[in-house]
Amino acid sequence: MCDLTAFLHPAAAVEPEEVFISRRFTGKDGKPVPFVIRPLTQEENEQLIRQSTRGARHGEAQLDKIEYGRRLIVAATVTPDFKSQELCAACKTLNPLEVPGKLLLAGEFQRLTQAILALSGLDSSQEELEEQAKN
Repeated sequence: MCDLTAFLHPAAAVEPEEVFISRRFTGKDGKPVPFVIRPLTQEENEQLIRQSTRGARHGEAQLDKIEYGRRLIVAATVTPDFKSQELCAACKTLNPLEVPGKLLLAGEFQRLTQAILALSGLDSSQEELEEQAKN
């Protein structure tokens, strides 16, 4: 018989987290300013995947990884709000999905993506999870 208690009362949801991805973004005091990110649920992730998939009507559906990365960052970043009109205007675009690519260097984009994936639990392999469960 399975103990459903663990599934009926899961641990508290993961809270937003501050991450420092670059020294380029500094506050008035000259100190680096963190990005605030939140974890994505599987339901949100599936929606991002659907929105980023091309060719589904023709039977050759493929995930556009660039589009997915942009959508992932925009959806999971709390601060800065890539959807804000002010930030879009500063980046000379009306499309919030273009803002991360215009604002961030390639390495910064990668670090932010990796932090979001880690916070959402998408960076852990099955072996790592099993090892944690043993300890």
